[in-house]
Order: sequence, then C-alpha cells, then structure tokens
Amino acid sequence: MAQVLYIILGLIAGVLSGMLGIGGGIVLIPALVFIFGLTQHQAQGTTLALMVPPIGLLAALRYYQGGNVKLGMAGFICIGFFVGGLLGANLVQDLSEPLLRKGFAIFLLFVSLRMLFAKT
Repeated sequence: MAQVLYIILGLIAGVLSGMLGIGGGIVLIPALVFIFGLTQHQAQGTTLALMVPPIGLLAALRYYQGGNVKLGMAGFICIGFFVGGLLGANLVQDLSEPLLRKGFAIFLLFVSLRMLFAKT
C-alpha cells in the first residue's frame, strides 16, 4: 500500500514540476517530512536519490520540442549541480534536524515572497 502512495506523490510532484517548472523537492521534501514521517535529512537525501535517473527526461523533451530549453546553459548548470550537490550534502550532515528544517523553510519563504512581490 505504501508503494501506491509513493507513486501518487511522484505523480503529483511530476505534474507540478512539468506545469510550473519547479524542482520536485519543493513538493517532495515537505510531503516526505509531514506525511511520511521522514526526518529532514532523510527527505532531502531521498529526493536527491530519486533525481539520479533521468526522471525529468520526458518533461524536458516536451519543453525542448516547444523551443523552451537552452541545452548549453543546462549542461553547464548540470556540471555545477553535480559538484555543488556533493558540497551541499557534506555541509548539512552535521546540522541539527530543527536547524536544517528551519533553513529549508526560510529558503522557501524567501523564494515565495520574492516571486509574489516581483515587479515583472
């Protein structure tokens, strides 16, 4: 039964990602913490682990077909993400659970307020 719920969560995250261009972590991390009871570290690690296979390939292909993908830019960002992901993962391993969760929440709040009050 849990596997079905995981698939439903993946579908919801995938639909929102495809529609809004959001990273799945914005949906997945809070859901894994508050619905499935994972720690913040476990939720972030699990979300990173599911990004290993090309899960966004079909959505990215559709955006590419619509002329909405800058491949060169994406390639360079991938290089940075590859190294940066390791650096970030190393940095948070010793943070306390409450501090990590609050940091994640502050980041989401900042992004949402910035987008809400942007002039364009």
